[in-house]
Amino acid sequence: MSPSQPDGIAWPADGSVDPVLVESESDRPLSLYVHVPFCRVRCGYCDFNTYTTGFGPGAEPGAYASSVLTEANLATSILERAGMPARPASTVFFGGGTPTMLDAGELGAILAGLRDSFGIAEGAEITTEANPDTVDHRTLQALADAGFTRISFGMQSAVPHVLRTLDRTHDPRKVPEVVDAARAVGLDVSVDLIYGTPGETLSDWRRSLESALEMNPDHISAYALVIEEGTKMWGQVSRGELPTPEPDDEAAKYEIADDVLAEAGYRWYEISNFARVDEDEADIPAAQLRHASRHNLAYWHDWDWWGLGPGAHSHIGRYRWWNAKHPLAYAGRVSGGASPASAGEVLDADTRSLETVLLNIRTAEGVAIGDAVCPDTVDELVADGLIEEASLRRGRVILTLRGRLLADRVTGKLMGF
Repeated sequence: MSPSQPDGIAWPADGSVDPVLVESESDRPLSLYVHVPFCRVRCGYCDFNTYTTGFGPGAEPGAYASSVLTEANLATSILERAGMPARPASTVFFGGGTPTMLDAGELGAILAGLRDSFGIAEGAEITTEANPDTVDHRTLQALADAGFTRISFGMQSAVPHVLRTLDRTHDPRKVPEVVDAARAVGLDVSVDLIYGTPGETLSDWRRSLESALEMNPDHISAYALVIEEGTKMWGQVSRGELPTPEPDDEAAKYEIADDVLAEAGYRWYEISNFARVDEDEADIPAAQLRHASRHNLAYWHDWDWWGLGPGAHSHIGRYRWWNAKHPLAYAGRVSGGASPASAGEVLDADTRSLETVLLNIRTAEGVAIGDAVCPDTVDELVADGLIEEASLRRGRVILTLRGRLLADRVTGKLMGF
Protein backbone atom coordinates (compact mmCIF):
# COMPACT_ATOMS: atom_id res chain seq x y z
CA MET A 1 0.00 0.00 0.00
CA SER A 2 1.51 3.32 -1.04
CA PRO A 3 2.16 5.81 1.79
CA SER A 4 0.84 8.61 -0.40
CA GLN A 5 -2.73 9.11 0.83
CA PRO A 6 -5.47 11.29 -0.71
CA ASP A 7 -6.71 14.24 1.34
CA GLY A 8 -10.29 13.01 1.70
CA ILE A 9 -12.77 14.04 4.37
CA ALA A 10 -12.33 13.58 8.10
CA TRP A 11 -13.55 10.20 9.33
CA PRO A 12 -15.63 9.64 12.48
CA ALA A 13 -13.56 8.54 15.46
CA ASP A 14 -15.80 5.50 15.92
CA GLY A 15 -15.63 4.63 12.21
CA SER A 16 -19.43 4.66 11.83
CA VAL A 17 -20.97 4.63 8.36
CA ASP A 18 -24.46 5.42 7.05
CA PRO A 19 -26.52 2.27 6.39
CA VAL A 20 -27.83 3.79 3.16
CA LEU A 21 -24.35 4.39 1.78
CA VAL A 22 -22.98 0.95 2.63
CA GLU A 23 -25.76 -0.41 0.40
CA SER A 24 -26.51 -3.13 2.91
CA GLU A 25 -29.09 -4.74 0.66
CA SER A 26 -26.38 -5.70 -1.85
CA ASP A 27 -25.02 -9.23 -2.11
CA ARG A 28 -21.51 -8.25 -3.13
CA PRO A 29 -18.83 -10.62 -1.81
CA LEU A 30 -16.43 -9.40 0.90
CA SER A 31 -12.64 -9.61 0.79
CA LEU A 32 -10.11 -8.88 3.53
CA TYR A 33 -6.67 -7.35 3.07
CA VAL A 34 -4.12 -7.42 5.90
CA HIS A 35 -1.21 -5.01 5.54
CA VAL A 36 2.02 -6.09 7.23
CA PRO A 37 4.41 -3.12 7.08
CA PHE A 38 7.68 -4.83 8.08
CA CYS A 39 10.72 -5.24 5.81
CA ARG A 40 14.36 -6.14 6.43
CA VAL A 41 15.51 -3.72 3.73
CA ARG A 42 13.57 -1.02 1.91
CA CYS A 43 13.99 -1.57 -1.83
CA GLY A 44 15.06 1.45 -3.84
CA TYR A 45 11.99 1.48 -6.08
CA CYS A 46 9.45 0.89 -3.30
CA ASP A 47 6.97 3.57 -2.27
CA PHE A 48 4.74 1.18 -0.32
CA ASN A 49 3.90 1.81 3.31
CA THR A 50 6.80 -0.21 4.73
CA TYR A 51 9.24 0.26 7.59
CA THR A 52 12.42 -1.36 8.88
CA THR A 53 12.64 0.30 12.33
CA GLY A 54 10.81 2.53 14.79
CA PHE A 55 7.52 0.73 15.31
CA GLY A 56 6.74 1.27 19.00
CA PRO A 57 4.17 -0.30 21.37
CA GLY A 58 1.50 -2.33 19.63
CA ALA A 59 3.20 -1.85 16.27
CA GLU A 60 6.30 -4.03 16.59
CA PRO A 61 6.16 -7.51 15.04
CA GLY A 62 5.52 -9.33 18.32
CA ALA A 63 2.40 -7.28 19.14
CA TYR A 64 1.12 -6.61 15.64
CA ALA A 65 -1.36 -9.49 15.50
CA SER A 66 -3.18 -8.10 18.52
CA SER A 67 -3.55 -4.66 16.90
CA VAL A 68 -4.89 -6.11 13.65
CA LEU A 69 -7.42 -8.29 15.43
CA THR A 70 -8.57 -5.34 17.54
CA GLU A 71 -9.33 -3.52 14.30
CA ALA A 72 -11.09 -6.61 12.94
CA ASN A 73 -13.44 -6.69 15.93
CA LEU A 74 -14.12 -2.96 15.51
CA ALA A 75 -14.81 -3.53 11.80
CA THR A 76 -17.43 -6.19 12.40
CA SER A 77 -19.20 -3.99 14.96
CA ILE A 78 -19.23 -1.04 12.49
CA LEU A 79 -20.78 -3.22 9.79
CA GLU A 80 -23.32 -4.66 12.22
CA ARG A 81 -24.38 -1.17 13.37
CA ALA A 82 -24.80 -0.18 9.72
CA GLY A 83 -27.16 -3.11 9.11
CA MET A 84 -24.76 -4.88 6.80
CA PRO A 85 -25.55 -8.61 6.76
CA ALA A 86 -22.79 -10.84 8.05
CA ARG A 87 -20.70 -12.07 5.13
CA PRO A 88 -17.80 -14.46 5.55
CA ALA A 89 -14.76 -13.37 3.59
CA SER A 90 -14.42 -14.95 0.15
CA THR A 91 -10.74 -14.03 -0.08
CA VAL A 92 -8.04 -12.97 2.37
CA PHE A 93 -4.74 -11.45 1.29
CA PHE A 94 -1.72 -10.65 3.48
CA GLY A 95 0.43 -8.05 1.73
CA GLY A 96 3.19 -5.67 2.64
CA GLY A 97 5.90 -5.08 3.27
CA THR A 98 6.90 -8.62 3.91
CA PRO A 99 4.18 -10.55 5.74
CA THR A 100 6.57 -13.44 6.35
CA MET A 101 8.66 -11.15 8.55
CA LEU A 102 6.05 -12.28 11.06
CA ASP A 103 6.39 -15.80 12.40
CA ALA A 104 4.09 -18.28 10.68
CA GLY A 105 2.37 -18.78 14.02
CA GLU A 106 1.56 -15.07 14.21
CA LEU A 107 0.18 -15.06 10.67
CA GLY A 108 -1.88 -18.11 11.59
CA ALA A 109 -3.14 -16.35 14.72
CA ILE A 110 -4.31 -13.37 12.64
CA LEU A 111 -6.05 -15.69 10.21
CA ALA A 112 -7.75 -17.58 13.07
CA GLY A 113 -8.88 -14.26 14.56
CA LEU A 114 -10.37 -13.17 11.24
CA ARG A 115 -12.19 -16.47 11.06
CA ASP A 116 -13.68 -15.72 14.50
CA SER A 117 -14.62 -12.10 13.74
CA PHE A 118 -15.63 -11.85 10.08
CA GLY A 119 -15.86 -15.53 9.26
CA ILE A 120 -14.14 -17.08 6.26
CA ALA A 121 -16.15 -18.84 3.57
CA GLU A 122 -15.58 -22.49 2.81
CA GLY A 123 -13.15 -22.77 -0.08
CA ALA A 124 -11.91 -19.19 0.37
CA GLU A 125 -8.67 -18.17 -1.31
CA ILE A 126 -6.17 -17.20 1.42
CA THR A 127 -2.88 -15.73 0.19
CA THR A 128 0.26 -14.34 1.72
CA GLU A 129 3.07 -12.55 -0.05
CA ALA A 130 6.60 -13.66 0.81
CA ASN A 131 10.18 -12.82 -0.02
CA PRO A 132 11.98 -16.02 -1.05
CA ASP A 133 14.62 -15.60 1.68
CA THR A 134 12.09 -15.39 4.54
CA VAL A 135 10.56 -18.87 4.29
CA ASP A 136 11.60 -22.50 4.36
CA HIS A 137 9.77 -25.84 4.28
CA ARG A 138 8.90 -25.60 7.99
CA THR A 139 7.43 -22.11 7.55
CA LEU A 140 5.44 -23.11 4.50
CA GLN A 141 4.06 -26.22 6.20
CA ALA A 142 2.94 -24.08 9.15
CA LEU A 143 1.21 -21.65 6.80
CA ALA A 144 -0.62 -24.47 5.03
CA ASP A 145 -1.61 -25.99 8.37
CA ALA A 146 -3.00 -22.60 9.46
CA GLY A 147 -5.30 -22.48 6.44
CA PHE A 148 -3.37 -20.51 3.83
CA THR A 149 -4.06 -21.80 0.33
CA ARG A 150 -1.78 -19.66 -1.81
CA ILE A 151 1.59 -17.89 -1.65
CA SER A 152 2.95 -15.12 -3.85
CA PHE A 153 6.74 -14.90 -4.06
CA GLY A 154 8.48 -11.63 -4.88
CA MET A 155 10.85 -12.98 -7.50
CA GLN A 156 11.05 -9.71 -9.52
CA SER A 157 13.92 -10.92 -11.74
CA ALA A 158 16.23 -13.87 -12.30
CA VAL A 159 19.14 -11.61 -13.29
CA PRO A 160 21.57 -10.64 -10.51
CA HIS A 161 22.42 -7.16 -11.82
CA VAL A 162 18.71 -6.32 -12.15
CA LEU A 163 18.06 -7.49 -8.59
CA ARG A 164 20.96 -5.34 -7.37
CA THR A 165 19.52 -2.28 -9.09
CA LEU A 166 16.18 -2.98 -7.40
CA ASP A 167 17.94 -3.49 -4.02
CA ARG A 168 16.49 -6.98 -3.80
CA THR A 169 18.53 -9.08 -1.38
CA HIS A 170 17.42 -12.64 -2.13
CA ASP A 171 19.50 -15.14 -4.05
CA PRO A 172 17.63 -15.91 -7.31
CA ARG A 173 18.78 -19.53 -7.02
CA LYS A 174 16.62 -19.91 -3.90
CA VAL A 175 13.35 -19.17 -5.69
CA PRO A 176 12.94 -22.62 -7.29
CA GLU A 177 13.62 -24.22 -3.89
CA VAL A 178 10.84 -22.34 -2.10
CA VAL A 179 8.43 -22.78 -5.02
CA ASP A 180 8.96 -26.55 -4.85
CA ALA A 181 8.59 -26.49 -1.07
CA ALA A 182 5.34 -24.52 -1.26
CA ARG A 183 3.92 -26.89 -3.83
CA ALA A 184 4.96 -29.88 -1.69
CA VAL A 185 2.77 -28.65 1.19
CA GLY A 186 -0.20 -28.04 -1.10
CA LEU A 187 -0.04 -24.29 -1.67
CA ASP A 188 -0.88 -22.66 -4.99
CA VAL A 189 2.13 -20.61 -6.09
CA SER A 190 2.38 -17.23 -7.78
CA VAL A 191 5.57 -15.38 -8.68
CA ASP A 192 5.82 -11.63 -9.16
CA LEU A 193 8.07 -10.16 -11.85
CA ILE A 194 8.99 -6.54 -12.59
CA TYR A 195 10.04 -5.31 -16.03
CA GLY A 196 11.59 -2.00 -17.04
CA THR A 197 14.33 -1.77 -14.39
CA PRO A 198 17.03 0.69 -15.50
CA GLY A 199 19.73 -1.31 -17.26
CA GLU A 200 17.53 -4.36 -17.90
CA THR A 201 17.86 -5.57 -21.49
CA LEU A 202 15.26 -7.41 -23.52
CA SER A 203 17.30 -10.59 -23.13
CA ASP A 204 17.45 -10.06 -19.35
CA TRP A 205 13.67 -9.84 -19.26
CA ARG A 206 13.24 -12.92 -21.44
CA ARG A 207 15.62 -14.79 -19.13
CA SER A 208 13.47 -13.86 -16.11
CA LEU A 209 10.31 -15.06 -17.83
CA GLU A 210 11.91 -18.32 -18.88
CA SER A 211 13.30 -18.87 -15.37
CA ALA A 212 9.85 -18.33 -13.90
CA LEU A 213 8.29 -20.76 -16.37
CA GLU A 214 10.85 -23.45 -15.53
CA MET A 215 9.21 -23.55 -12.07
CA ASN A 216 5.74 -24.06 -13.60
CA PRO A 217 3.99 -21.70 -11.14
CA ASP A 218 0.22 -21.54 -11.05
CA HIS A 219 0.20 -17.78 -11.60
CA ILE A 220 2.58 -15.07 -12.80
CA SER A 221 2.24 -11.32 -12.23
CA ALA A 222 4.25 -9.04 -14.52
CA TYR A 223 4.34 -5.39 -13.46
CA ALA A 224 5.92 -2.45 -15.23
CA LEU A 225 8.31 -0.60 -12.96
CA VAL A 226 6.99 2.80 -11.94
CA ILE A 227 9.61 5.11 -10.41
CA GLU A 228 7.75 7.09 -7.78
CA GLU A 229 8.87 10.52 -6.64
CA GLY A 230 10.66 10.41 -3.31
CA THR A 231 12.04 6.88 -3.64
CA LYS A 232 15.75 6.12 -3.65
CA MET A 233 15.53 5.09 -7.32
CA TRP A 234 13.79 8.36 -8.23
CA GLY A 235 16.77 10.19 -6.75
CA GLN A 236 19.21 7.99 -8.67
CA VAL A 237 17.40 8.65 -11.95
CA SER A 238 17.10 12.38 -11.20
CA ARG A 239 20.85 12.61 -10.59
CA GLY A 240 21.65 10.68 -13.77
CA GLU A 241 23.04 7.69 -11.88
CA LEU A 242 20.47 5.42 -13.54
CA PRO A 243 18.87 5.80 -16.99
CA THR A 244 15.24 6.85 -17.21
CA PRO A 245 12.99 3.92 -18.20
CA GLU A 246 11.62 4.25 -21.72
CA PRO A 247 7.89 3.62 -22.41
CA ASP A 248 8.71 1.90 -25.71
CA ASP A 249 11.09 -0.47 -23.92
CA GLU A 250 8.43 -1.34 -21.33
CA ALA A 251 5.85 -1.87 -24.09
CA ALA A 252 8.21 -4.23 -25.91
CA LYS A 253 8.78 -6.18 -22.71
CA TYR A 254 5.06 -6.50 -22.06
CA GLU A 255 4.59 -7.84 -25.59
CA ILE A 256 7.37 -10.37 -24.97
CA ALA A 257 5.68 -11.43 -21.73
CA ASP A 258 2.32 -11.87 -23.41
CA ASP A 259 3.86 -13.97 -26.19
CA VAL A 260 6.10 -16.12 -23.98
CA LEU A 261 3.44 -16.77 -21.33
CA ALA A 262 0.73 -17.57 -23.87
CA GLU A 263 3.03 -20.02 -25.60
CA ALA A 264 3.65 -21.70 -22.23
CA GLY A 265 -0.06 -22.13 -21.52
CA TYR A 266 -0.88 -19.06 -19.45
CA ARG A 267 -3.78 -16.65 -20.13
CA TRP A 268 -4.07 -13.04 -19.13
CA TYR A 269 -7.13 -12.30 -17.02
CA GLU A 270 -6.06 -8.80 -15.95
CA ILE A 271 -3.51 -6.64 -17.69
CA SER A 272 -0.64 -7.53 -15.36
CA ASN A 273 -1.74 -11.00 -14.30
CA PHE A 274 -1.57 -14.39 -16.01
CA ALA A 275 -2.97 -17.73 -14.81
CA ARG A 276 -1.84 -21.19 -15.89
CA VAL A 277 -4.52 -23.02 -17.84
CA ASP A 278 -5.10 -26.59 -16.71
CA GLU A 279 -6.05 -29.29 -19.24
CA ASP A 280 -9.78 -29.13 -18.42
CA GLU A 281 -10.00 -25.32 -18.69
CA ALA A 282 -9.41 -24.64 -22.37
CA ASP A 283 -12.85 -23.20 -23.06
CA ILE A 284 -13.76 -21.33 -19.87
CA PRO A 285 -13.61 -17.54 -19.37
CA ALA A 286 -10.25 -16.30 -18.10
CA ALA A 287 -11.68 -14.96 -14.84
CA GLN A 288 -12.92 -18.46 -13.99
CA LEU A 289 -9.55 -20.13 -14.41
CA ARG A 290 -8.64 -22.18 -11.36
CA HIS A 291 -5.43 -20.26 -10.79
CA ALA A 292 -6.67 -16.73 -11.46
CA SER A 293 -6.40 -14.83 -8.18
CA ARG A 294 -9.90 -14.24 -6.84
CA HIS A 295 -8.58 -11.58 -4.49
CA ASN A 296 -7.02 -9.73 -7.40
CA LEU A 297 -10.32 -9.89 -9.27
CA ALA A 298 -12.19 -8.62 -6.20
CA TYR A 299 -10.68 -5.18 -6.81
CA TRP A 300 -11.42 -5.13 -10.53
CA HIS A 301 -14.97 -6.47 -10.05
CA ASP A 302 -15.84 -3.88 -7.39
CA TRP A 303 -16.39 -6.24 -4.48
CA ASP A 304 -16.44 -4.88 -0.95
CA TRP A 305 -13.18 -5.17 0.93
CA TRP A 306 -11.92 -4.22 4.35
CA GLY A 307 -8.25 -3.29 4.65
CA LEU A 308 -6.67 -3.98 8.04
CA GLY A 309 -3.40 -2.42 9.16
CA PRO A 310 -1.55 0.88 8.77
CA GLY A 311 -2.23 2.67 5.48
CA ALA A 312 -4.72 0.02 4.34
CA HIS A 313 -7.66 1.13 2.20
CA SER A 314 -11.24 -0.15 2.54
CA HIS A 315 -14.19 -0.02 0.15
CA ILE A 316 -17.70 -0.77 1.40
CA GLY A 317 -20.67 0.23 -0.76
CA ARG A 318 -20.23 3.88 -1.69
CA TYR A 319 -17.58 4.44 0.99
CA ARG A 320 -13.82 4.39 0.58
CA TRP A 321 -11.43 5.21 3.41
CA TRP A 322 -7.83 4.71 4.46
CA ASN A 323 -6.09 4.10 7.75
CA ALA A 324 -3.39 6.14 9.45
CA LYS A 325 -0.25 5.13 7.64
CA HIS A 326 2.39 4.97 10.39
CA PRO A 327 2.31 1.72 12.40
CA LEU A 328 2.64 3.54 15.72
CA ALA A 329 -0.21 5.96 14.94
CA TYR A 330 -2.32 3.04 13.77
CA ALA A 331 -1.65 0.96 16.88
CA GLY A 332 -2.33 3.92 19.15
CA ARG A 333 -5.76 4.46 17.65
CA VAL A 334 -6.92 0.87 17.82
CA SER A 335 -5.56 0.35 21.33
CA GLY A 336 -7.58 3.38 22.43
CA GLY A 337 -10.78 1.95 20.97
CA ALA A 338 -10.91 4.40 18.04
CA SER A 339 -11.13 3.71 14.34
CA PRO A 340 -7.71 3.81 12.67
CA ALA A 341 -9.28 5.48 9.60
CA SER A 342 -7.72 8.88 8.96
CA ALA A 343 -9.87 10.08 6.06
CA GLY A 344 -12.10 8.87 3.24
CA GLU A 345 -14.63 9.72 0.58
CA VAL A 346 -18.19 8.98 -0.49
CA LEU A 347 -18.43 7.94 -4.14
CA ASP A 348 -21.12 9.62 -6.23
CA ALA A 349 -22.92 8.05 -9.18
CA ASP A 350 -20.60 9.57 -11.79
CA THR A 351 -17.52 8.28 -9.98
CA ARG A 352 -19.03 4.82 -9.70
CA SER A 353 -19.76 4.81 -13.46
CA LEU A 354 -16.24 5.91 -14.26
CA GLU A 355 -14.77 3.24 -12.02
CA THR A 356 -16.94 0.52 -13.56
CA VAL A 357 -15.25 1.19 -16.88
CA LEU A 358 -11.82 1.95 -15.44
CA LEU A 359 -11.68 -1.28 -13.45
CA ASN A 360 -13.45 -3.77 -15.70
CA ILE A 361 -11.70 -2.69 -18.88
CA ARG A 362 -8.44 -4.05 -17.40
CA THR A 363 -9.83 -7.58 -17.29
CA ALA A 364 -10.18 -10.21 -20.00
CA GLU A 365 -13.95 -9.99 -19.53
CA GLY A 366 -13.91 -6.31 -20.45
CA VAL A 367 -16.85 -3.97 -19.90
CA ALA A 368 -20.43 -4.21 -21.12
CA ILE A 369 -21.19 -1.82 -23.97
CA GLY A 370 -24.10 -0.46 -21.95
CA ASP A 371 -21.69 0.58 -19.19
CA ALA A 372 -19.64 2.72 -21.57
CA VAL A 373 -20.73 6.34 -21.39
CA CYS A 374 -19.75 7.04 -24.99
CA PRO A 375 -20.45 3.83 -26.96
CA ASP A 376 -20.23 5.85 -30.21
CA THR A 377 -16.45 5.73 -29.81
CA VAL A 378 -16.36 1.94 -30.07
CA ASP A 379 -15.98 1.87 -33.88
CA GLU A 380 -13.06 4.27 -33.67
CA LEU A 381 -11.37 2.10 -31.04
CA VAL A 382 -11.83 -1.00 -33.24
CA ALA A 383 -10.34 0.85 -36.21
CA ASP A 384 -7.35 1.84 -34.06
CA GLY A 385 -6.82 -1.79 -33.09
CA LEU A 386 -7.46 -1.14 -29.41
CA ILE A 387 -10.50 -3.35 -28.79
CA GLU A 388 -11.57 -6.70 -30.19
CA GLU A 389 -14.17 -6.49 -32.94
CA ALA A 390 -15.45 -10.01 -32.25
CA SER A 391 -16.21 -9.18 -28.60
CA LEU A 392 -18.64 -6.45 -29.65
CA ARG A 393 -21.00 -9.07 -31.02
CA ARG A 394 -21.23 -10.42 -27.47
CA GLY A 395 -21.94 -6.95 -26.14
CA ARG A 396 -18.51 -6.55 -24.52
CA VAL A 397 -15.62 -4.15 -24.99
CA ILE A 398 -12.41 -6.17 -24.57
CA LEU A 399 -8.90 -4.84 -25.06
CA THR A 400 -6.55 -6.15 -27.71
CA LEU A 401 -2.86 -6.55 -26.86
CA ARG A 402 -2.27 -3.02 -28.17
CA GLY A 403 -5.27 -1.83 -26.18
CA ARG A 404 -3.79 -3.25 -22.98
CA LEU A 405 -0.75 -1.07 -23.57
CA LEU A 406 -3.03 1.96 -23.94
CA ALA A 407 -5.75 1.09 -21.44
CA ASP A 408 -5.97 4.62 -20.02
CA ARG A 409 -6.50 6.04 -23.50
CA VAL A 410 -9.30 3.53 -24.18
CA THR A 411 -10.97 4.39 -20.88
CA GLY A 412 -10.84 8.09 -21.69
CA LYS A 413 -12.42 7.52 -25.08
CA LEU A 414 -15.19 5.37 -23.63
CA MET A 415 -15.91 7.95 -20.96
CA GLY A 416 -15.84 10.87 -23.40
CA PHE A 417 -12.76 12.73 -22.24
